[in-house]
Amino acid sequence: MSKRIEVCLTPALIHLYDITESIVVVIDVLRATSSITYGIDNGAEAIIPVAQVEDCLSYANQGFLLAAERNGEVVSGYDFGNSPFSYTKEKVGGKTIVLTTTNGTKALHLARKHAYQVVIGSFLNLDSLCEYLKAQNKNVLLLCAGWKDQFNLEDTLFAGAVVENLRTSFAHFDDSSVAAQDLYALAKNDLRKYLHKSSHSHRLAELNIEEDVQFCLQLNICKSIPVLEGEKLVRLTT
Repeated sequence: MSKRIEVCLTPALIHLYDITESIVVVIDVLRATSSITYGIDNGAEAIIPVAQVEDCLSYANQGFLLAAERNGEVVSGYDFGNSPFSYTKEKVGGKTIVLTTTNGTKALHLARKHAYQVVIGSFLNLDSLCEYLKAQNKNVLLLCAGWKDQFNLEDTLFAGAVVENLRTSFAHFDDSSVAAQDLYALAKNDLRKYLHKSSHSHRLAELNIEEDVQFCLQLNICKSIPVLEGEKLVRLTT
């Protein structure tokens, strides 16, 4: 099989792709997929992504942690949002978290409808993710969560990092993959400096969470690959 990589630059375009035989990598590096990766790596039993804030409430009083973020901020009344610093071993080890975010959980729900498999990608687990994708005899769709169905720089940069890593193991690339890799080549020597251009970087700066941004741009501090099994994200075992 000649394996194919495609990059879907926004969830609004996912209906254009046949993903029934593809592993879909959901990407929302600032901050949902980084926090999910970090949480699973720190021993969270599972993370349940839900589409709406109200959906979290159906899991109340079941011993779960409830996490809700909208427009970059923690929703009032919930345990935490999607800052990676909320997903430490002390807070999430052995726990199940129910999570809803502005962009990342929406992309997850769109992907799960048709994908062969759904996994989570971030700079934190880049190498582990790429090694796994190389070993599978499956096409790959890199799904950028974007910002409210629009293109964003940070998720596209990560998609480009994956394409660069996988180029010798796959035969076919779409134009979005080429563009993402070219963008990553421009930015990779100083990701944070490049992302000062991004609109989401400015939104997050207004929330005074620069530490989160710096954390999410670290390379390969996690080994875990979260994978969607049923309604839960759990640690992939190979």
